[in-house]
Amino acid sequence: MPRLHAVAAGATSLVLALSAAGTAPAATSPSYVQDRQRAFTAAAAEFGVPVDVLLGVSYLESEWNGNSGAPSVAAGYGPMHLTDFATASRGGTEFDEGPGDPRGDESRRALHPAAPPPQVPAAQLQTLTRAAALLGIDPARLRSDPAQNIRGGAALLADHQRQLGLTGQGSAGWYGAVARYSGATDSGAAGDFATEVFSTIQQGADRVTDDGQHVALAAEPGLKPDTAQLDRLGLARPTSNGVECPHGLSCESVPAPYTQFGPTAEDYGNHDTADRPAAGKVDYIVIHDTEASWDTTLKLINDPKYVSWNYTIRSNDGHVAQHVLGKDVAWHAGNWYFNAKSVGIEHEGFLAQGGWYTEAMYRSSAKLVRYLAQRYQIPLDRQHILGHDNVPGTTPSTVAGMHTDPGPHWDWAHYFALIGAPLFPTGLPFTGMVTIKPDFAENKLVFTGCTAKGVPCDPRSSTSVILHSQPSDDSPLLTDIGLHPGGEPQTLDVNDVGSRAETGQQYAVAERRGDWTAIWYLGQKGWFHSGDALWATGFVVTPKDGRASVPVYGRAYPEAAAYPPGQTPQAIVPLQYSLPAGQRYVYGGQAAAEYLPTVWDPSGTKNTPVRGRTRYYEIQFGHRVAFVNADDVQLVPSFV
Repeated sequence: MPRLHAVAAGATSLVLALSAAGTAPAATSPSYVQDRQRAFTAAAAEFGVPVDVLLGVSYLESEWNGNSGAPSVAAGYGPMHLTDFATASRGGTEFDEGPGDPRGDESRRALHPAAPPPQVPAAQLQTLTRAAALLGIDPARLRSDPAQNIRGGAALLADHQRQLGLTGQGSAGWYGAVARYSGATDSGAAGDFATEVFSTIQQGADRVTDDGQHVALAAEPGLKPDTAQLDRLGLARPTSNGVECPHGLSCESVPAPYTQFGPTAEDYGNHDTADRPAAGKVDYIVIHDTEASWDTTLKLINDPKYVSWNYTIRSNDGHVAQHVLGKDVAWHAGNWYFNAKSVGIEHEGFLAQGGWYTEAMYRSSAKLVRYLAQRYQIPLDRQHILGHDNVPGTTPSTVAGMHTDPGPHWDWAHYFALIGAPLFPTGLPFTGMVTIKPDFAENKLVFTGCTAKGVPCDPRSSTSVILHSQPSDDSPLLTDIGLHPGGEPQTLDVNDVGSRAETGQQYAVAERRGDWTAIWYLGQKGWFHSGDALWATGFVVTPKDGRASVPVYGRAYPEAAAYPPGQTPQAIVPLQYSLPAGQRYVYGGQAAAEYLPTVWDPSGTKNTPVRGRTRYYEIQFGHRVAFVNADDVQLVPSFV
């Protein structure tokens, strides 16, 4: 059974990790039941839907999970993701994220965009009501009862098939109905969803759900869907001219405005032109959530006085909109160094309030990240694929205002498996490093502050590991002087990240006691259950001999001598933290000493970075990454 603060250690973690990778426990195991498998079989027979189609649709929506009746980020309920925006509607609150400046450039006045307007529901986000009418039952049952939810999804698919005038079809003849089920309003998104469903059927799937249900879909590699049925739907075609997306991913162009709107030279938005990667390498991809619905998000990106990001991904079908070209710089990370060197991807959803992310969204995002990583030669690791919550503050004054999305419920382990870079052990206990990896399904954490400060949230699966000051669940959490300057311990508030390690992040081991492991974290030892991590090996940094401590930075800016005449050098300001002698932090690679000065430049040729000779190393310092001057530290293997 899951624990409400950490996960079980030892052999259980190995079994569950194998299950997450696609090797499910035997169906005869008393710990797992097959009621959900039987529910799919019964609903398919009742409504004349091929059971493989029903299973394939549900897998792409929810991975067959019930999610305890909670809605997804797109207002979808249950294994079939029946949508009910009228019930699930919610917006961000003041507790969602910090109030930081998304541009994060001290050379310009701070940018503080207004709060998002009221959420705009999409017309397609009300399929649960239709399913309830087809079944003649109370809609509430479809939200709370997985078996009835599966019946509702089967009834909807059968209804779509009837409306298309298709009867007596085998599995291959349900492509059009599956595309309609996506709720997409354009043929690209609908077709991409249906193709992913049939790809799942061809490959098969086998897993244990979030509530212990063993469900399997046998592989059918020879199944060839009738893709021509897509034309029967009469959907619009997306605007994809000039879009930067991989082949086979539904993408459209929704350009962010590059517009002057006021009398001064700084009155323009909502991004900067540049010439990346020719005049500035892209080193990072930053993962965000929108804190707004899809329709509201598209309204915001069209406001030149608002901020910007490169891509948005829709939850219900994984459709992608590109807003800022990769050569240009979007205003999304709250740290200008990272803005200038990253691509920002927003995912429709809410950090605390909005529930779970669909498999369709995860898969589309993974395809996009693979494409971008190859295009810009970005390593597929957690030192370079960052959450917005991993981006550091620029100076001591901005640390507390940095954002915390996509939050503790984004499934990083599953995401990296989809990207093609699964997390696995690379070392042994004596090699001196760990990769954080609790079991997502079993790691049910209870945070606070989802609806109001101090109010407990519902227990939900999480990829976070809570760090303690001693090897005990009862000991206080660590301190983060950037978030709590008085030295008070961190809390379990959903946005209080200063005593929290995240899946995929790597840390140097400080000590081991029994079933507990301590890592170096913000100058302290942070203790956690050893079963929540994998052993790893790599390189670490530690202060050079004779140094009591070394400064830590939130950006890798060049030295003053690197700036051309007439240009004001940017201050190199350390954060309020330091890296003490005797401690080790995992090396994330060399970081170029750069600063990108910008002006209004429609030509896209004037904004080029200033490059210095200073050498920086990126490190995993706490929940967020940071930088140290290479001259201050020594780089050594983790096992030395």
